[in-house]
Amino acid sequence: MTIVQLEYLLAVDTHKSFARAAESCFVTQPTLSMQIKKVEKELNVLIFDRSKKPVLTTDIGRQIIDQARIALQETSRIKELIQHQKNEIKGELRIGIIPTLSPYLLPLFITKFMQQYPDVNLVIEEALSHTIIHKLNNDLIDVGILVTPLNNRSIIEIPLFYEIFKVYFSTSHPLNKKETIDISELNINDMWLLKEGHCFRSQAVNICGENGSVNTNQLKFESGSLETLRRIVEKQHGYTFMPELATLDFNKEQKKYLREFSNPQPVREVSLIIHRGYMKRKLIDLLKQEIVSNIPKELLNKNRGQLVNID
Repeated sequence: MTIVQLEYLLAVDTHKSFARAAESCFVTQPTLSMQIKKVEKELNVLIFDRSKKPVLTTDIGRQIIDQARIALQETSRIKELIQHQKNEIKGELRIGIIPTLSPYLLPLFITKFMQQYPDVNLVIEEALSHTIIHKLNNDLIDVGILVTPLNNRSIIEIPLFYEIFKVYFSTSHPLNKKETIDISELNINDMWLLKEGHCFRSQAVNICGENGSVNTNQLKFESGSLETLRRIVEKQHGYTFMPELATLDFNKEQKKYLREFSNPQPVREVSLIIHRGYMKRKLIDLLKQEIVSNIPKELLNKNRGQLVNID
Protein backbone atom coordinates (compact mmCIF):
# COMPACT_ATOMS: atom_id res chain seq x y z
CA MET A 1 0.00 0.00 0.00
CA THR A 2 1.49 3.34 -1.09
CA ILE A 3 1.14 6.91 0.16
CA VAL A 4 -0.50 7.85 -3.14
CA GLN A 5 -3.10 5.13 -2.67
CA LEU A 6 -3.86 6.42 0.81
CA GLU A 7 -4.33 9.91 -0.63
CA TYR A 8 -6.79 8.50 -3.18
CA LEU A 9 -8.77 6.79 -0.40
CA LEU A 10 -9.08 10.05 1.53
CA ALA A 11 -10.10 11.94 -1.61
CA VAL A 12 -12.99 9.56 -2.38
CA ASP A 13 -14.12 9.61 1.26
CA THR A 14 -14.06 13.42 1.24
CA HIS A 15 -15.75 14.06 -2.11
CA LYS A 16 -18.08 11.01 -2.07
CA SER A 17 -17.43 10.70 -5.78
CA PHE A 18 -14.71 8.95 -7.79
CA ALA A 19 -14.88 11.61 -10.50
CA ARG A 20 -14.46 14.57 -8.13
CA ALA A 21 -11.80 12.70 -6.16
CA ALA A 22 -9.79 12.07 -9.33
CA GLU A 23 -10.10 15.71 -10.28
CA SER A 24 -8.84 16.85 -6.87
CA CYS A 25 -5.86 14.47 -7.16
CA PHE A 26 -5.10 15.56 -10.74
CA VAL A 27 -5.41 12.04 -12.18
CA THR A 28 -7.91 10.32 -14.45
CA GLN A 29 -10.85 8.54 -12.88
CA PRO A 30 -9.81 5.09 -14.26
CA THR A 31 -6.36 5.53 -12.68
CA LEU A 32 -7.80 6.40 -9.29
CA SER A 33 -10.40 3.62 -9.43
CA MET A 34 -7.78 1.04 -10.37
CA GLN A 35 -5.53 2.01 -7.45
CA ILE A 36 -8.40 1.82 -4.96
CA LYS A 37 -9.42 -1.59 -6.28
CA LYS A 38 -5.82 -2.72 -5.74
CA VAL A 39 -6.01 -1.65 -2.10
CA GLU A 40 -9.36 -3.40 -1.61
CA LYS A 41 -7.97 -6.57 -3.20
CA GLU A 42 -4.82 -6.41 -1.07
CA LEU A 43 -6.87 -6.01 2.14
CA ASN A 44 -9.69 -8.28 0.95
CA VAL A 45 -12.36 -5.78 2.06
CA LEU A 46 -14.78 -3.38 0.40
CA ILE A 47 -13.85 0.16 1.41
CA PHE A 48 -16.48 2.00 -0.68
CA ASP A 49 -20.03 1.03 -1.60
CA ARG A 50 -20.14 2.12 -5.24
CA SER A 51 -23.85 1.27 -5.60
CA LYS A 52 -24.73 4.33 -3.50
CA LYS A 53 -24.89 7.87 -4.83
CA PRO A 54 -23.04 9.66 -3.36
CA VAL A 55 -20.43 6.95 -2.77
CA LEU A 56 -20.70 5.51 0.74
CA THR A 57 -17.74 4.53 2.91
CA THR A 58 -18.34 1.12 4.51
CA ASP A 59 -17.95 0.52 8.24
CA ILE A 60 -14.57 -1.19 7.83
CA GLY A 61 -13.70 1.43 5.23
CA ARG A 62 -14.26 4.16 7.83
CA GLN A 63 -11.70 2.54 10.12
CA ILE A 64 -9.23 2.24 7.24
CA ILE A 65 -9.77 5.89 6.26
CA ASP A 66 -9.17 7.05 9.82
CA GLN A 67 -5.91 5.09 9.97
CA ALA A 68 -4.89 6.34 6.52
CA ARG A 69 -5.35 9.91 7.69
CA ILE A 70 -3.07 9.29 10.68
CA ALA A 71 -0.47 7.67 8.42
CA LEU A 72 -0.45 10.61 6.01
CA GLN A 73 -0.20 13.10 8.86
CA GLU A 74 2.80 11.25 10.25
CA THR A 75 4.37 11.17 6.80
CA SER A 76 3.94 14.92 6.41
CA ARG A 77 5.64 15.37 9.77
CA ILE A 78 8.90 14.07 8.26
CA LYS A 79 8.96 17.01 5.84
CA GLU A 80 8.09 19.40 8.66
CA LEU A 81 10.94 18.09 10.80
CA ILE A 82 13.39 18.67 7.96
CA GLN A 83 12.07 22.20 7.35
CA HIS A 84 12.29 22.94 11.06
CA GLN A 85 15.88 21.69 11.17
CA LYS A 86 16.78 23.94 8.22
CA ASN A 87 14.74 26.78 9.76
CA GLU A 88 12.70 26.97 6.55
CA ILE A 89 9.32 28.71 6.53
CA LYS A 90 7.58 27.52 3.40
CA GLY A 91 4.73 25.40 2.09
CA GLU A 92 0.98 25.79 1.73
CA LEU A 93 -1.28 27.04 4.52
CA ARG A 94 -5.02 26.53 3.99
CA ILE A 95 -7.14 28.83 6.16
CA GLY A 96 -10.88 28.83 6.80
CA ILE A 97 -12.40 31.99 8.29
CA ILE A 98 -15.98 32.93 9.19
CA PRO A 99 -17.75 35.74 7.26
CA THR A 100 -18.18 38.02 10.29
CA LEU A 101 -14.39 38.15 10.66
CA SER A 102 -13.05 37.83 7.14
CA PRO A 103 -13.56 41.37 5.72
CA TYR A 104 -12.43 43.07 8.92
CA LEU A 105 -9.56 40.90 10.19
CA LEU A 106 -7.80 39.75 7.03
CA PRO A 107 -6.86 43.26 5.81
CA LEU A 108 -5.13 43.94 9.14
CA PHE A 109 -2.47 41.24 8.78
CA ILE A 110 -2.58 39.29 5.51
CA THR A 111 -0.34 41.54 3.40
CA LYS A 112 2.30 41.77 6.11
CA PHE A 113 2.24 38.00 6.60
CA MET A 114 2.84 37.39 2.89
CA GLN A 115 5.67 39.93 2.81
CA GLN A 116 7.25 38.40 5.89
CA TYR A 117 6.99 34.81 4.59
CA PRO A 118 7.11 34.91 0.77
CA ASP A 119 7.61 31.13 0.47
CA VAL A 120 4.29 30.38 2.19
CA ASN A 121 1.37 29.97 -0.21
CA LEU A 122 -1.92 30.98 1.42
CA VAL A 123 -5.26 29.47 0.41
CA ILE A 124 -8.07 31.28 2.24
CA GLU A 125 -11.73 30.22 2.24
CA GLU A 126 -14.65 32.04 3.82
CA ALA A 127 -17.09 29.58 5.40
CA LEU A 128 -19.43 29.05 8.33
CA SER A 129 -18.09 27.51 11.54
CA HIS A 130 -19.57 24.03 11.04
CA THR A 131 -18.07 23.86 7.53
CA ILE A 132 -14.65 24.93 8.83
CA ILE A 133 -14.74 22.25 11.54
CA HIS A 134 -15.79 19.58 9.02
CA LYS A 135 -12.98 20.54 6.64
CA LEU A 136 -10.47 20.65 9.47
CA ASN A 137 -11.44 17.15 10.59
CA ASN A 138 -11.12 15.89 7.00
CA ASP A 139 -7.76 17.57 6.36
CA LEU A 140 -9.22 19.90 3.70
CA ILE A 141 -7.88 22.97 5.53
CA ASP A 142 -5.03 23.43 8.00
CA VAL A 143 -6.42 26.05 10.36
CA GLY A 144 -9.67 27.87 11.12
CA ILE A 145 -10.26 31.37 12.43
CA LEU A 146 -13.59 31.54 14.22
CA VAL A 147 -15.42 32.11 17.49
CA THR A 148 -14.83 29.82 20.45
CA PRO A 149 -15.18 27.94 22.76
CA LEU A 150 -16.35 24.96 20.69
CA ASN A 151 -16.06 22.20 23.34
CA ASN A 152 -14.84 19.79 20.64
CA ARG A 153 -12.31 17.20 21.82
CA SER A 154 -10.78 16.74 18.36
CA ILE A 155 -9.97 20.46 18.11
CA ILE A 156 -7.22 22.54 19.72
CA GLU A 157 -8.26 26.16 20.34
CA ILE A 158 -5.64 28.93 20.36
CA PRO A 159 -7.31 32.17 21.59
CA LEU A 160 -6.32 35.33 19.72
CA PHE A 161 -8.43 38.23 20.99
CA TYR A 162 -11.72 39.34 22.57
CA GLU A 163 -14.09 41.46 20.53
CA ILE A 164 -16.86 43.63 21.98
CA PHE A 165 -20.40 43.56 20.56
CA LYS A 166 -21.85 46.95 19.61
CA VAL A 167 -25.37 48.00 18.67
CA TYR A 168 -26.24 49.70 15.38
CA PHE A 169 -29.55 51.59 15.68
CA SER A 170 -31.66 53.33 13.09
CA THR A 171 -31.99 57.05 13.84
CA SER A 172 -35.72 56.52 14.42
CA HIS A 173 -35.18 53.93 17.14
CA PRO A 174 -35.86 55.41 20.63
CA LEU A 175 -32.68 53.82 22.08
CA ASN A 176 -30.56 55.71 19.56
CA LYS A 177 -30.83 58.73 21.85
CA LYS A 178 -29.03 56.93 24.67
CA GLU A 179 -25.26 56.95 25.18
CA THR A 180 -25.03 53.34 26.41
CA ILE A 181 -27.47 50.45 26.17
CA ASP A 182 -28.53 47.98 28.82
CA ILE A 183 -29.22 44.50 27.45
CA SER A 184 -32.60 44.40 29.19
CA GLU A 185 -33.75 47.36 27.05
CA LEU A 186 -33.41 45.45 23.77
CA ASN A 187 -36.37 43.80 22.07
CA ILE A 188 -35.34 41.01 19.72
CA ASN A 189 -38.43 41.76 17.66
CA ASP A 190 -36.70 44.98 16.49
CA MET A 191 -33.51 43.19 15.50
CA TRP A 192 -32.17 42.34 12.03
CA LEU A 193 -30.41 38.98 12.21
CA LEU A 194 -27.92 37.01 10.19
CA LYS A 195 -29.39 33.79 8.79
CA GLU A 196 -29.20 30.43 10.55
CA GLY A 197 -25.75 28.86 10.73
CA HIS A 198 -23.84 32.00 11.70
CA CYS A 199 -22.42 31.84 15.22
CA PHE A 200 -22.82 35.63 15.40
CA ARG A 201 -26.59 35.14 15.08
CA SER A 202 -26.62 32.60 17.92
CA GLN A 203 -24.67 34.95 20.15
CA ALA A 204 -26.93 37.89 19.28
CA VAL A 205 -30.01 35.87 20.25
CA ASN A 206 -28.29 34.76 23.48
CA ILE A 207 -27.52 38.37 24.36
CA CYS A 208 -31.14 39.43 23.96
CA GLY A 209 -32.38 36.35 25.80
CA GLU A 210 -36.13 36.35 26.29
CA ASN A 211 -36.54 40.07 25.57
CA GLY A 212 -39.32 40.42 23.01
CA SER A 213 -41.29 37.96 20.92
CA VAL A 214 -41.25 36.30 17.54
CA ASN A 215 -40.74 38.73 14.65
CA THR A 216 -44.10 40.18 13.62
CA ASN A 217 -42.83 42.89 11.30
CA GLN A 218 -44.29 43.18 7.82
CA LEU A 219 -40.79 42.60 6.43
CA LYS A 220 -38.64 39.73 7.73
CA PHE A 221 -35.19 39.53 6.18
CA GLU A 222 -32.22 37.41 7.26
CA SER A 223 -28.89 37.97 5.54
CA GLY A 224 -25.48 36.36 5.34
CA SER A 225 -23.83 39.79 5.38
CA LEU A 226 -23.39 42.22 8.25
CA GLU A 227 -22.94 45.05 5.78
CA THR A 228 -26.36 44.33 4.26
CA LEU A 229 -28.00 44.41 7.70
CA ARG A 230 -26.20 47.64 8.55
CA ARG A 231 -27.53 49.36 5.42
CA ILE A 232 -31.06 48.12 6.07
CA VAL A 233 -30.93 49.63 9.56
CA GLU A 234 -29.79 52.95 8.09
CA LYS A 235 -32.65 53.05 5.58
CA GLN A 236 -35.41 51.26 7.49
CA HIS A 237 -35.80 50.80 11.24
CA GLY A 238 -34.73 48.63 14.16
CA TYR A 239 -31.17 47.65 14.99
CA THR A 240 -28.50 45.02 14.48
CA PHE A 241 -25.30 44.00 16.24
CA MET A 242 -21.82 44.76 14.93
CA PRO A 243 -18.53 43.14 15.99
CA GLU A 244 -15.90 45.61 17.16
CA LEU A 245 -13.48 45.09 14.26
CA ALA A 246 -16.25 45.95 11.79
CA THR A 247 -16.58 49.39 13.35
CA LEU A 248 -12.92 50.46 13.46
CA ASP A 249 -13.09 52.40 10.19
CA PHE A 250 -16.51 53.97 10.74
CA ASN A 251 -16.74 57.60 9.70
CA LYS A 252 -18.58 60.32 11.61
CA GLU A 253 -21.84 59.64 9.73
CA GLN A 254 -21.79 55.92 10.54
CA LYS A 255 -20.93 56.50 14.19
CA LYS A 256 -24.23 58.28 14.77
CA TYR A 257 -25.95 54.88 14.48
CA LEU A 258 -23.50 53.14 16.81
CA ARG A 259 -23.91 52.61 20.56
CA GLU A 260 -22.03 50.60 23.19
CA PHE A 261 -23.43 48.34 25.87
CA SER A 262 -23.20 49.29 29.51
CA ASN A 263 -20.82 47.18 31.60
CA PRO A 264 -20.26 44.29 31.57
CA GLN A 265 -20.13 44.48 27.80
CA PRO A 266 -20.78 41.26 25.85
CA VAL A 267 -17.67 39.98 24.04
CA ARG A 268 -16.79 37.09 21.76
CA GLU A 269 -13.58 35.07 21.85
CA VAL A 270 -11.83 34.70 18.48
CA SER A 271 -9.36 31.83 18.10
CA LEU A 272 -7.26 29.82 15.72
CA ILE A 273 -8.37 26.20 15.68
CA ILE A 274 -6.39 23.19 14.49
CA HIS A 275 -6.96 19.45 14.56
CA ARG A 276 -5.19 17.62 17.38
CA GLY A 277 -3.15 15.65 14.84
CA TYR A 278 -2.01 18.72 12.92
CA MET A 279 1.72 19.04 12.36
CA LYS A 280 2.53 22.49 10.95
CA ARG A 281 2.75 24.13 14.37
CA LYS A 282 5.56 26.49 13.38
CA LEU A 283 3.40 28.09 10.67
CA ILE A 284 0.47 28.33 13.07
CA ASP A 285 2.62 30.04 15.69
CA LEU A 286 3.79 32.56 13.08
CA LEU A 287 0.22 33.16 11.92
CA LYS A 288 -0.90 33.82 15.48
CA GLN A 289 2.02 36.17 16.06
CA GLU A 290 1.22 38.17 12.91
CA ILE A 291 -2.49 38.51 13.78
CA VAL A 292 -1.89 39.50 17.40
CA SER A 293 0.74 42.10 16.47
CA ASN A 294 -1.58 43.83 13.97
CA ILE A 295 -4.84 44.23 15.91
CA PRO A 296 -5.68 46.95 18.47
CA LYS A 297 -3.95 46.03 21.72
CA GLU A 298 -7.07 46.45 23.84
CA LEU A 299 -8.58 43.41 22.10
CA LEU A 300 -5.97 41.19 23.75
CA ASN A 301 -7.51 41.71 27.20
CA LYS A 302 -9.39 38.56 28.16
CA ASN A 303 -11.34 40.41 30.87
CA ARG A 304 -12.89 43.10 28.66
CA GLY A 305 -16.43 42.02 29.40
CA GLN A 306 -18.75 39.04 29.62
CA LEU A 307 -18.09 36.17 27.21
CA VAL A 308 -21.19 35.25 25.21
CA ASN A 309 -21.93 31.58 24.47
CA ILE A 310 -22.23 30.42 20.88
CA ASP A 311 -25.07 27.94 21.47
